[in-house]
Amino acid sequence: MVIKVYLASSSGSTAIKKKQQDVVGFLEALKIDYSQLDIASNEENRQWMRENVPGEMKPTSGIPLPPQIFNEQMYCGVDENGLKVPKVPGKALVRSAS
Repeated sequence: MVIKVYLASSSGSTAIKKKQQDVVGFLEALKIDYSQLDIASNEENRQWMRENVPGEMKPTSGIPLPPQIFNEQMYCGVDENGLKVPKVPGKALVRSAS
């Protein structure tokens, strides 16, 4: 199982930067292994993330923004309401309030 966090290394938005820091900090605090995939420098990562966020989880603009979390191919999410924590065997995770 690989938790994948889609991030933008060169975002101009402080809100996106803050949300990315929150997600990474949360995963690190719980000692959850994850890999970071940059959508700013890799078009394939950007396309994959945009295509695999479920329609009901996309913002009203239709284009999901980073950060987004996947467990392998399964969307675990970050939406405009905050972090949706992936279920990880052996870890008791709760939904974070943003």
